[in-house]
Amino acid sequence: MTDTTDTAALVQRYLAAWNATDPAARREAIAAAFTPDARYVDPLADVRGHDGVDALIAGAQEQFAGLTFSPGEVLDAHHDVVRFTWHLGPAGAEPVVIGFDVAEVAEDGRLERVHGFLDRVPG
Repeated sequence: MTDTTDTAALVQRYLAAWNATDPAARREAIAAAFTPDARYVDPLADVRGHDGVDALIAGAQEQFAGLTFSPGEVLDAHHDVVRFTWHLGPAGAEPVVIGFDVAEVAEDGRLERVHGFLDRVPG
């Protein structure tokens, strides 16, 4: 997982899952980005598997309706680990939330563990 193109494509698949508002499309995007037994953990959540990730994303979309996830400035990888920043906000405007994720990548190129950190959250 050291190829920048592969890393960028993986992060795009990840963000596509977070942005997919249609439940069927979201499930498909989750399957493309996460292994079936994936674990996602951040200060507000600790979920496992596609069902857990789906419920987490649906809840975030409800809480932040109309906002979209986009890549941030940091994108780096080595071996089977990737780290990247992301923004959540209105398209083309200042982000409301900024996060930093570190993820472990499975042999099949999907995420198996995501460790999320929230750098900026609304008050």
